[in-house]
Amino acid sequence: MGAVGEELAGLPLFDHHCHGVTTAGLGREGFESLLTEGEPWPGVSMFDTPVGAAVRRHCAPLLDLPRHAPADDYLTRRTELGPGEVNRRFLRAARTDVLCVDTGYRPDGLTTPAELAEAAHADAYDIVRLEAVAEAVAAEGVEADAYARTFRAAAEEAVRRPGVVAVKSVAAYRSGFDLDPARPTDEEVTEAARQWLTSGGRLQHPVLVRHLLWTAVELGLPLQLHTGFGDDDIRLHRADPALLTDWLHLTSGTVPVLLLHCWPYQRQAAYLAAVFERVYLDVGLTLHHVGPARARAVLAEALEITPFRKLLYSSDAYGLAEFHLLGAVAFRQGLAGLLQDRVDAGELSLPDALRIARWAGQDNARRVYRFSVNS
Repeated sequence: MGAVGEELAGLPLFDHHCHGVTTAGLGREGFESLLTEGEPWPGVSMFDTPVGAAVRRHCAPLLDLPRHAPADDYLTRRTELGPGEVNRRFLRAARTDVLCVDTGYRPDGLTTPAELAEAAHADAYDIVRLEAVAEAVAAEGVEADAYARTFRAAAEEAVRRPGVVAVKSVAAYRSGFDLDPARPTDEEVTEAARQWLTSGGRLQHPVLVRHLLWTAVELGLPLQLHTGFGDDDIRLHRADPALLTDWLHLTSGTVPVLLLHCWPYQRQAAYLAAVFERVYLDVGLTLHHVGPARARAVLAEALEITPFRKLLYSSDAYGLAEFHLLGAVAFRQGLAGLLQDRVDAGELSLPDALRIARWAGQDNARRVYRFSVNS
């Protein structure tokens, strides 16, 4: 395993972005629907994907099955154990002691942060998704000329809740990042609100998305931004974090900006982390989808120029407790292999490599989110 692998194996992780897991029993169709960011395809099993193979390889032993157990055996055993036991096994095996949970999308049957914390035997904190706040304001009824004021008040109330440590935007989904970087005027916001409130639907008006991002900065908490790969309603070329460059210049020195997931733009994200003091990144969602077999390659690209104090860990696990385990395994194995090779090649000292492992696994996140630092 090597000294770096031993260090990471024993290090409780700080998962700075994840979601709840399902508390319902899952048949094959329901389980496979959660293995993909898109929709399952007739006649094609989602087990026949990199993430499906990784589940059978790394998760089956936690269900008392051999590695690479057939999918039918895997699902049968999962049903026998029941969702509560399955969730406890995978969440505790991930050995994550802090979970920052995005509660902005929580359909029925998904754990709350408190339930997730209990199952994982960890501490859980909330991330406020600002699009959900804006849409709640619209649903309650608001006049266009009062929208900006009402949204700001609702956002301030949301972040004052106990346990809230960050805010998040899914602007990449709603408008993409190729936006005018300037803060919109009051008149622009009012006119955009009038258009949105008349037409209804999700918040995706580019002026209101800009307003949301600038409001996020003013709230003063770390700001998480989904970038890169995601659900099938994203337009990937508009989710390149490099498109945020002008906005980052205008907001430089304000709040930490945390670029989530990033693939296939991990190198662009690394550039931003290298040149902007308050930009950080992870490759969270990517890790369980590529699996431990390719996690090292993704991390290697992310760390080509990223300052060592800027890489964070997240699982972005959603729905399946397996993703909490896979994210942790992929991160530990991928980073350990990468750092150990640098030590063996004489490019890093062992003390430096061990320090970088601790920073990425938990201490960088502890500093960004203003937790006490263990080392």
